[in-house]
Amino acid sequence: MQRFTALYQALDETTATSAKVAAMEVYFRDAPAADAAWAVYFLTGRRLRRLVPTAELRAWTLEATGLPAWLLEETYAAVGDLAETLALLLDQPFAPPEQDATPLHVWVEQRIQPLRHMTTEARRDAVLAWWAALPTPQRFVLNKVLTGAFRVGVSRRLVIRALARVSGLETATLAHRLMGQWQPTPAAFDALLDPEERGEDRSRPYPFFLASPLETGPAALGDRSEWIAEWKWDGIRGQLLRRDGECFIWSRGEDMMAGRFPEIEAAAAALPDGVVLDGEILAWQDDAPLPFNVLQQRIGRLRPSARIQRDAPVIFLAYDLLEADGADWRPEPLEVRRQRLRDVVGDRAGALRRATALGGDSWAALAALRETAREAGTEGIMLKRRGSPYRVGRTRGDWWKWKLAPRTVDAVMLYAQPGHGRRSSLFTDYTFGVWDGDTLVPVAKAYSGLDDAEIQRLDRWIRNNTVERFGPVRSVAPQQVFELAFEGLAPSRRHKSGVAMRFPRISRWREDLAPDDADTLDDVRAMLP
Repeated sequence: MQRFTALYQALDETTATSAKVAAMEVYFRDAPAADAAWAVYFLTGRRLRRLVPTAELRAWTLEATGLPAWLLEETYAAVGDLAETLALLLDQPFAPPEQDATPLHVWVEQRIQPLRHMTTEARRDAVLAWWAALPTPQRFVLNKVLTGAFRVGVSRRLVIRALARVSGLETATLAHRLMGQWQPTPAAFDALLDPEERGEDRSRPYPFFLASPLETGPAALGDRSEWIAEWKWDGIRGQLLRRDGECFIWSRGEDMMAGRFPEIEAAAAALPDGVVLDGEILAWQDDAPLPFNVLQQRIGRLRPSARIQRDAPVIFLAYDLLEADGADWRPEPLEVRRQRLRDVVGDRAGALRRATALGGDSWAALAALRETAREAGTEGIMLKRRGSPYRVGRTRGDWWKWKLAPRTVDAVMLYAQPGHGRRSSLFTDYTFGVWDGDTLVPVAKAYSGLDDAEIQRLDRWIRNNTVERFGPVRSVAPQQVFELAFEGLAPSRRHKSGVAMRFPRISRWREDLAPDDADTLDDVRAMLP
């Protein structure tokens, strides 16, 4: 734990990418494989299922410190990180101990994971003993693991770069080996860095190739004939694997969605073995996509009932082929992969379908077609170079997403609360409302869109114009108007306004508008599909 805590501090104390990669490189070279495996696990965004409810951690902290609950909550609001808040408060009752030299893998496997099977009383005794025995930095890292909120400002891409320096392997190879159900064991870490291919997990997907946003028109991309155009679907990006007689469905977030879409799994049974398709899971009916909120009914259901399958039917719309006959087709040009996709999927009409290219033999014709995207239930158009291989991550140049301009609404700020991490001392999370008669009704929360100077200025205004306080949340005078951009709108029974915005964010601060100039709920409802 001591070595891993030092790495965490080194990563947390710098914003320089080169310094972060160098720190991880040193750690992975020096740490035992058993510890390095768990470091890879945590740093790439994986997390243990929460083993201790945060309510228990709060209660035990109050018990150990004798502090009132309101002070803990006020401190948390100021710090913005529960794990750090508890670690700092616990400095009061515990004398500074010596550094704990117990290896990271022993902490995780022999101490932390067994908490799952303990009684509440046994968990309490164990955690209090650990807090007393650890110095503040290690106590902080322990709390991060216990709360399941382990974030330290490094992306998977940076972790892979560090591993590439240690191993000498290509980043694409390491990215593929880390996909799927990678387990934090010494054998798995050694296999990760092994220069020889020792066989792959048959359920393992490929790293996804991500498109870059096309901010201007496509004329600068060259000849229209060099590009394949298709709709940009609003669903769940996924890979469909058919290997050794089994079907595996993976989301882009590396969630294996076994059993969630039985109709797609059944349709995939007709595919030949050794096939991997890239595509989109969509709610679909009458040869057209349904709104994303229909698909949301299926996302969290591990075993959907017959009624849910009937009310929210889904398909897998394949638009690329990554593997055929067990061979990796990613290096092949896109137009070759799509020809093979046509051979494999054909013109099926059930729960497994093949996306087709859009027409428009000029950029102008394609731009006109793009204007009909909302009527088609899509977000815009994808542009993919015919000769492009299937790359890893967001590599610019070959795949572009040419989305429609977002819809906007002018809304009044109603509430504000502090952010987290480095912004925990500033009000950065906002709730906005529109007029319903003479009343402002909340319609969206937004956390991004302002620059640092605007955030600082708005923070001062919020502190000087607070009307009421509800814990960390402040009700503010309804005076500031903001233009909110959003990607979609759907009816919602869970929201007082009756609508739910998809991906709302602040487009601009409308200091030229008075609160009475903000939009109405009728204006918003008129944009419903």
